[in-house]
Amino acid sequence: MKTALIELLAKHLAPDLTSDEISNLLEIPPDETLADYALPCFTLAKKLRKSPAIIAADLASKIADDPIIAEAKAVSGYLNVFLDRSWLSARVLDLALAPQFGAGGAHETTVVEFCSPNTNKPLHLGHLRNIAIGESVSRILSFNGNKVYKTCIFNDRGVHICKSMLAYRDFGGGTLPGDSGTKPDHFVGDYYVLFAKKAKEDPTYEDQAQQMLEQWEVGDAEVVALWRTMNGWAFEGFRETFDLFGTSFDREYYESQIYKKGREIILDGLAQGLFQKKEDGPVVVDLADIGLDEKVLLRSNGTSVYIVQDIYLAHLKAKEFNYDRSIYVVGNEQEYHFKVLKAILDLLDTECTGGRVHHLSHGMIELPEGKMKSREGTVVDADDFIWETAALAAEEVNKRWQLSEAEVKERSLKIALAAIKYQLLKTETGKNMVFNPKEALRFEGDTGPYVLYSYARASSILRKSDVPLDANPWEVSEFEVRLLKKIYLFTDIVKLAGARLTPSTLSNYLFDLCRNFNEFYHECPVLRSEVAGQRLALVTAFRNVCGQCLELLGIEKIEEM
Repeated sequence: MKTALIELLAKHLAPDLTSDEISNLLEIPPDETLADYALPCFTLAKKLRKSPAIIAADLASKIADDPIIAEAKAVSGYLNVFLDRSWLSARVLDLALAPQFGAGGAHETTVVEFCSPNTNKPLHLGHLRNIAIGESVSRILSFNGNKVYKTCIFNDRGVHICKSMLAYRDFGGGTLPGDSGTKPDHFVGDYYVLFAKKAKEDPTYEDQAQQMLEQWEVGDAEVVALWRTMNGWAFEGFRETFDLFGTSFDREYYESQIYKKGREIILDGLAQGLFQKKEDGPVVVDLADIGLDEKVLLRSNGTSVYIVQDIYLAHLKAKEFNYDRSIYVVGNEQEYHFKVLKAILDLLDTECTGGRVHHLSHGMIELPEGKMKSREGTVVDADDFIWETAALAAEEVNKRWQLSEAEVKERSLKIALAAIKYQLLKTETGKNMVFNPKEALRFEGDTGPYVLYSYARASSILRKSDVPLDANPWEVSEFEVRLLKKIYLFTDIVKLAGARLTPSTLSNYLFDLCRNFNEFYHECPVLRSEVAGQRLALVTAFRNVCGQCLELLGIEKIEEM
């Protein structure tokens, strides 16, 4: 529709204004009663040597009789345009009823790294936000035509891992996760909490954990065997959580396999004069000229710091995927780290440059009770949070429907996951947020259950009718116009969400779309209407777009609620 309007305006504005310039100028007014589209004529005043008001009036008179125009008028230097409603309805339905409406466009190869947990504790609520963002961004980019690879780096070595190992060795007594029915990654995490408690009682316990790490690094058989066992428990638990939350990865990396690699890259950079070796031994990079600090890369004993691993992994991913862009979904406390990483990659000037690396920074998440602290055992484990939210959802399900126990469990879990994911994604990525499960589970307002229920309502309408769909024009009401226009915007919205890497752009649109649909549903009879075929086509178009939005947000659809 926008393209048709641009082509019409270009006939009367060329050569003074190109089609691209008209496209950039066209606006959708915040108050839809003013116009469908508005063209500000102020930038044309100098070119045409006329006032904006005269230009707008002249354009209005020239396009008013075109078949796609319902009304064109000049208002305070703006050309305000209403499109013909019959043409609009036919055009939108023609597009929205087609398979993969809104898909395609870009053709880049993108790597998205997210989650990246430590193997000394289970995934927590913060990981759920990270996973929800990473999964949704990956789906949006893929829908927009990109080749996307989802990756995860497991931080499976280091002194923090040894802390869980040490506490289990000293106090575990050979028990196994299955002995108490504890989920295996939770079992490991319990010993991480226990370590913190014991370290307060025994100041040498921190040193013992460091000694265990040194034993692991030299390959002590007993320590390595314990490390493999406990990491195996952690991975088993992680897989279960990933399956529950609906995510997976195309490639997984392990810190234990790559933490020594990358040293050669740094030594090559030292030989080229990119890095410097201090008198006391460490190799550093001086980034003062770009406003960053000096960064140690190799310690005095020759071992590398964590960022060297990231430098190596960036090169490894470039080799494996030949990517155009590598996105890291990581909390905002690591913003400085990624500034340094990008700067070092640019200094190295290889096929893996900082310009192709993007840190998708997200804010922290809290509960109404406050911050979470894993060492103190006050962290909210992801699994517990999901099932506790599902229990709250079950209370609502039992109030609304008569279902079997198995059906209640299945539906309440889907509603809980929708509530969690939607709430995590509707907040702008970079902002901190407070998650209130009871608010997220409301069936009215800007929530996951509300958009899920809207989709199910559309499905229910379509199940109840055998009237064939009819996409021919009809006399549309204001409620149908609003819904048609909102459906049409999906293409622009999903591209914008991909360009900005903001699932919140899509979730905010989805809420408005569902609100427009429910207003239409209450005001416009569908099955009992003389234009039932056309309105069923409109319901189908809504359901298609709503369902696509849910999939892009990682939310499983429910056909009946």
